[in-house]
Amino acid sequence: MEKDKQFKKNFIWNILGTGFNAFNSLFFLITVTRVNGVDNAGIFTIAFSTACLVYVVGIYAGRIYQVTEPDKTITNKEYIVNRIITTILMIVLVAIFCIIKHYTMFKTTIFLLLTIYKSLEAFSDVIFGILQKNEQLDIAGKSLTCKSITSVVLFVLIDIITKNLIITISTLIVMNIIIMIVYDLKNTFKYIEIKQKVNMNNVFKIFKYGFFTFAITFLGMYILNAPKYAIDSYLEENYQTVFGIIVMPATVIGMVAQFLIHPYLNKILALYESKNIKALNKLTLNLVFAIVGFGIISSMLAYFLGTQVLGLVYGIDLSEYKLQLLIIIIAATLYTISIIYSSILTTIRETHSQFIIYIIVSIFALIVSNVCTKIGGINGSVLSYLMIMAMQFLIYVIFVANLKKLN
Repeated sequence: MEKDKQFKKNFIWNILGTGFNAFNSLFFLITVTRVNGVDNAGIFTIAFSTACLVYVVGIYAGRIYQVTEPDKTITNKEYIVNRIITTILMIVLVAIFCIIKHYTMFKTTIFLLLTIYKSLEAFSDVIFGILQKNEQLDIAGKSLTCKSITSVVLFVLIDIITKNLIITISTLIVMNIIIMIVYDLKNTFKYIEIKQKVNMNNVFKIFKYGFFTFAITFLGMYILNAPKYAIDSYLEENYQTVFGIIVMPATVIGMVAQFLIHPYLNKILALYESKNIKALNKLTLNLVFAIVGFGIISSMLAYFLGTQVLGLVYGIDLSEYKLQLLIIIIAATLYTISIIYSSILTTIRETHSQFIIYIIVSIFALIVSNVCTKIGGINGSVLSYLMIMAMQFLIYVIFVANLKKLN
């Protein structure tokens, strides 16, 4: 009874925390578009996307690997040391990227600040992993909820007052550091042996054994953002803003997948280890049907109300992008179904094959997004988004249908 009660608490707070966190970028972009202008919003969009991309470097193997580690030989302290290394690497990689792209000082500063902001989120995630392993996911959800609401309120207020993105993002960084110290670490210390010696072999073992999980996630983020990088190369900043706005609702579908999959990670692993494949497949299908249902509702809302609502919210006329928005939602639904399959396959340690899948789709994404954007402008970017997501969906459906582990 107590276990069921804790599961419900974990589930509810995980939904709230993940949900509020996912909507942050929405409110950030709305504020920047209205306060700082369309061009600055374009810079913010690609900078935030890049920060999210290297965030995958920060979390590396991710919480799925941390929570479901089969041998239980790596200590919580060693996971934390590994995460310190990866978050520093995030910042270094973005700095190098900005130098290579010859960005202005302003654009480079925005890229770096948003990367630091996401690096703090990546560090918090390893703490949340420790809490989740100890059935305290509700604490992580409360932290995410607090950070998310505070971040939005501060971002809007500071940006309206200063009209300065650098000051605004810096404020968010300070706030996140304070909450991490006062709440996250305070609630996690009882699960960490402070005096325990760190085995660096174990720290680097995470890099070794988590490589395929990391590579899959990193390539997955690139696949999602490939059209944005093509726009950065061939189109003006204002088109980056428009694409960022019409692709924003698609993130809600991905957010729903997180709601559904995270609380079931332990159950998925338990079903697989007990060889209850029938129950595992049933759970998988239920998750997929939930996404399909949400995708259908989202598509209808996007077609009949999407551009009007988004135009009203962002203060931009988006009436000519009605069909493009619908295409984005359909594409996002297909992608999210593949992510459900990917998360389950990662939990049962089927990563080598997925690595190959993601390499194939990433190469396809690189070629298609650049060719379509160069030829068709933003319409080409939207078309490439659909083609990329459809390809990943089809490959995953075919792969899972023929995987002996799940048959």
